[in-house]
Amino acid sequence: MKEHVRTLLRTSSLEDAELAKEHLEFLVKESNQPETTRLYRTICRWWKEIEVLIVTGATTGKVEANNTSIKHIKRTGRGFVNSTNYTNRNMLRSAAPTAVNFPLQ
Repeated sequence: MKEHVRTLLRTSSLEDAELAKEHLEFLVKESNQPETTRLYRTICRWWKEIEVLIVTGATTGKVEANNTSIKHIKRTGRGFVNSTNYTNRNMLRSAAPTAVNFPLQ
């Protein structure tokens, strides 16, 4: 089932995505399993967002990666007392890759 979902997400046009969704619906009905039915309902609920992904290729991957980094800093800080230090540490962590890619001239 997950291979069919991956195929649906890798399509390059809305027409192909719609065909893949119909094929997935057929497979879900044939399997008659609660897990696959729930998965298909979730895909239907998120269909507008999936269409945006297919058309634009835009994801929230970078934002999610930044949020994970911030959470990691907070965990390893073991309770920052000074919020300025916490903010500075987050800014330094996110600025370091940028500084490497765009050095001062």
